Amino acid sequence: MRIAIIGATGVVGREMVKELEHYQFSCDLDLYASSRSQGQEVLFNGKTHIVKAFELDLLKGVDFILMSAGSDFSRQWAAKLAESGSVVIDNSSAWRMDPDVPLIVPEVNASSLKTKVHGGAIVANPNCSTIQMVVTLKPLLDAFGLRSVSVATYQSVSGTGKQAIEELSAQREQYVRKDPLTSSIYDRTIVNNLIPAIDRLDDQGHCFEEQKMVEETRKILEKADLPVFANTVRVPISICHSESMLVGLSQEVGREDLMRVFGRGKGVVLSDGLCYQDLPDPQVVAGNREVWVSRVRLPFGKLRSEVVQYWNVADNLKKGAATNAVQILKCLL
Repeated sequence: MRIAIIGATGVVGREMVKELEHYQFSCDLDLYASSRSQGQEVLFNGKTHIVKAFELDLLKGVDFILMSAGSDFSRQWAAKLAESGSVVIDNSSAWRMDPDVPLIVPEVNASSLKTKVHGGAIVANPNCSTIQMVVTLKPLLDAFGLRSVSVATYQSVSGTGKQAIEELSAQREQYVRKDPLTSSIYDRTIVNNLIPAIDRLDDQGHCFEEQKMVEETRKILEKADLPVFANTVRVPISICHSESMLVGLSQEVGREDLMRVFGRGKGVVLSDGLCYQDLPDPQVVAGNREVWVSRVRLPFGKLRSEVVQYWNVADNLKKGAATNAVQILKCLL
């Protein structure tokens, strides 16, 4: 089996290499990136692999391609690679809302792969914040039904890429030295700050990250009319996205019902503690492959309700990107 990673030197691409190794893939692995990264060395299964500059002809005969090279690149090349017989698992937003392209989170809708992927094809990896949210919504949907979803995100700078991580680190050093703060990745400094919208804004005030969460959630859960309200915020941490959830259910439940359902949810790690030491945070969750849920509660003063609040945290480079893509590959195999 031949597997290729395009965008192999980016933060997600490097995690894809680690995930293939973690899941013990035995394969011929080819690594590609832009010409700037040509010649870099990456270790996989104890062997050094040299990164090559992308050329379409070099990928003929590759069975599976994990792609994390941005939407523009994917729009230009993914279909051509699929036409040549490869299955492309694409991490960008380019193909997610195409009705002919499966949008997959294995714990939620792996069955969608069985009839839609055969031979060359494109499979879309959802947005990082969408992935961790739907992993926690799936058990609620199956047990109680969903009436509405409201989410506020706290998203790390690694969602923007390697340069954003480096910029945050540089700004921290500038702040300690009391030097002027410089910024080029974001339109303002991120250290000791929040950015109250992610990606471009439309003429109604919604940002693209919020649009992705709304549309992708409906597609993955196959609930086209589900009310989804999203507010996405960039925060000054390096890794892990956190989400504050307010979910309307189709029936009244007690907290014990919720704890039981979350406790058996696929890909969910439930913290049922009621003290600060038990609450998972980005420092605890970074490097893990699951979505961690805590602070499960009903509206104040209620013992039963159709509304539930909870908090979830996930490593956006792992489950939010690389892990989910490799898990899709496992499902295909």
